[in-house]
Amino acid sequence: MPPTIRDAVPADVPELVEIIRTAFRDVALRFDLTPENCPRHPSNCHQSWIEDALGKGVRYFILDAEGGSCGCVALEQASSETCYLERLAVLPTHRRRGYGRALVVHALAEARALGVKGVEIGLIAAQTELRNWYRKLGFIDQKTASFPHLPFQVLFSRKSL
Repeated sequence: MPPTIRDAVPADVPELVEIIRTAFRDVALRFDLTPENCPRHPSNCHQSWIEDALGKGVRYFILDAEGGSCGCVALEQASSETCYLERLAVLPTHRRRGYGRALVVHALAEARALGVKGVEIGLIAAQTELRNWYRKLGFIDQKTASFPHLPFQVLFSRKSL
């Protein structure tokens, strides 16, 4: 059965938390991110984060394949012209099968349907393989910034729709 992508509902929150925490665990290990030095990193995701986001209108999409849910992405409409793509996560055991790309393509289509002009992302600037992956999807680097509460620089990229 081919993968399917569906809108998440409140009952999916525990599953979303598990997917996000598990998928971002390797990034946290690679960049030495802990609950102490980076409490808002997705590897530390809590149920309340997802519940609060859903309550504010952030949409989560879940990718189901191979007998279960194995990926997700969030789309937040930041303004009438821009959406934010957030928390793209694919379980490590399901990577390199096109699921991340499918989730991004789905989120971009949803953003187009909202009539926005572009989608923005923020990621760890030193994560060059992810930066290059997003470039292949048409995202263009905009700027890099440092924040006192983060132990890494953030790269902001945008894809025009």
